[in-house]
Amino acid sequence: MDSVITEADKAYEVEERKNAPGPDQPMADRVNNRSLRPNSETFRQFMTTGWDNAEPAVEPLESSKYIGKRLEALGKRFPGERIVIPAGQPKVRNNDCDYAFRPDTAFAYYTGLGCDYEAGAVLVLNPLDPNSAEAKAGKTHTPELFVAPRADNSTADYYRDTHYGEYWVGPRAGLRELKAMTGIETHDIATLEDAISKDVGAEAGAVQLRVVRTTDPSITQMVERVREANGFGDPDANTKADEALAEFGSEQRMVKDQYEIGEIRKAVEATKHGFDRMLTHLPRVIGRPRSERMLEGAFNSVAREEGNAVGYDTIIASGKHAPILHWMRNTGVVGDGELLLVDAGVEVDSLYTADITRTFPVNGKFTPLQRKLYQAVLDSQQAGFEAAQPGATYSDIHHACMRVIAERLHEWGILKVPVEESLSPQGQQHRRWLACGVAHHLGLDVHDCAQARYESYQGAKITPGMIFTIEPGLYFAANDLLLPPELRGIGIRIEDDVLMTEHGPEWISAGIPKQIDEVEAWLAERAAARED
Repeated sequence: MDSVITEADKAYEVEERKNAPGPDQPMADRVNNRSLRPNSETFRQFMTTGWDNAEPAVEPLESSKYIGKRLEALGKRFPGERIVIPAGQPKVRNNDCDYAFRPDTAFAYYTGLGCDYEAGAVLVLNPLDPNSAEAKAGKTHTPELFVAPRADNSTADYYRDTHYGEYWVGPRAGLRELKAMTGIETHDIATLEDAISKDVGAEAGAVQLRVVRTTDPSITQMVERVREANGFGDPDANTKADEALAEFGSEQRMVKDQYEIGEIRKAVEATKHGFDRMLTHLPRVIGRPRSERMLEGAFNSVAREEGNAVGYDTIIASGKHAPILHWMRNTGVVGDGELLLVDAGVEVDSLYTADITRTFPVNGKFTPLQRKLYQAVLDSQQAGFEAAQPGATYSDIHHACMRVIAERLHEWGILKVPVEESLSPQGQQHRRWLACGVAHHLGLDVHDCAQARYESYQGAKITPGMIFTIEPGLYFAANDLLLPPELRGIGIRIEDDVLMTEHGPEWISAGIPKQIDEVEAWLAERAAARED
């Protein structure tokens, strides 16, 4: 049926052209051209009346019980300084479409806010007057959260602002709600620059600034404007000051509190459910085009159902893809008789993630060769676990895992030099088949605490409360001519999450099978199961 354009339609389009962005306006404004937007005063009045107020439910987050102690430690590290920690902004996926928002890790840690509550928010720690009663009692800072007010149905932004307008995004947390959730005083984001600028100066007793500078360029620019206007115009000195803040934030997250430990346990449990669903799908996708992606979809569906998302892009690597350390295309065919390497973790709503790798025989049973290789990796991981005692270092874990791998490679005739020569700093030939590290901190980031100093990470003693992974592997690339043909195109990694306790290491992920007989039984159980 032909459409009929009325005189009213034509008049509307004429009016819309008057309000359209001109050729000299920024390209970012021109996305308005994709749709016709009503601008009349009649429409504005119509759209701001006749709505029921959809007040979001508000209650304190469980994390709010732990935030005070985290902020106290941060403040004591930088007394007398104002600390600025942005949540960040949504990142563009294409044109006017954004990726799902995830707040900056430092912001999430110091506010307890996960999910996507607060794009554009900023946490500020304001230094107290050293002569105040609070300061004399040992307190250093007052935290304040700067956020956009709700764009509810009483405002024109309700229907006009696609970022905050609740007509578009639904009821969201504003000042009152975020204060109740976090226990932190909240203010309108419009007052942020004035708040940051207060009492800043280079003279004795004045306030200096530090910012988590890589999160939100607009906030970093704001801080730099204030710095330059108040005697802090050296960009190198400012960057160095900000890097010290990032380092401390990473190092503070190394020891987890009880809330964090509980959240990572939840993430591991959800990850086990994701593996269960994936293995239920496995028998019916063997040999099908892009069957790696079919398994990826099965796992990722659990991540969305039970958590916020995946903690990192899921690796589903069958056959010759398994030795590719960061295979995330997942476009391959899962082949009968191959080994299937799956590296996956669910990120729960608090943004803590698991990080688990398992390697499966696709047809349900390891061949003798596959068993031999798999057991070597399992033995390597166990050696790393036994080395991971209170007071040990990540280097101790690394060397324990590497020794087992080097010994097995030499035993099989693959490593042509003596084991001790290969393990020496001048050798390292065995690393051809295990080039990556075998342990890392785990938490809000899958590779948590990565901005810490070397001496605080690799060289530091492992203490109770630390959570980390142990993940040795063997990676025999399909094009590696130093290997016998039967080994080429085989990749194996076994990765588990570990909590250090006062009594030694605990496998948090002990409930996810990894012993050979257990893996085969798990595959058989899931193959027989109905869809979860």
